[in-house]
Amino acid sequence: MLADLLLAFHFSIAAFIVLGLILVWIGALARWSWVRNPWFRYLHLAAIVFVAAEALLGYACPLTLWEDVMRGGARPESFVGRWVYRLLYYDAPESIFTTLYLGWAAATLITLRFVPARRRAD
Repeated sequence: MLADLLLAFHFSIAAFIVLGLILVWIGALARWSWVRNPWFRYLHLAAIVFVAAEALLGYACPLTLWEDVMRGGARPESFVGRWVYRLLYYDAPESIFTTLYLGWAAATLITLRFVPARRRAD
């Protein structure tokens, strides 16, 4: 069960990275003020930069390693675990993932430039 909770947490981080940028784009067009929140924006940037750095350096994600240890190297066996695992992990060459992570990090940085974070007083 702990492995399933860790997997769900890992999935939520991945969703934060992907959906966070998409919501900033939508929010900039819709003039949602929360998309300029510095805490949200810099935490989002830090998350994707961390993932991209891991990929560039050839490191496995610590959450993936911890989950593997908890499962004894086996695939998830619970219902939730199987479905979240299928959504989160794909079988493709590492270079594809590294390219995607770097591209997403670049898009996040460019977005931060064109839709800057601001404090409420601004």
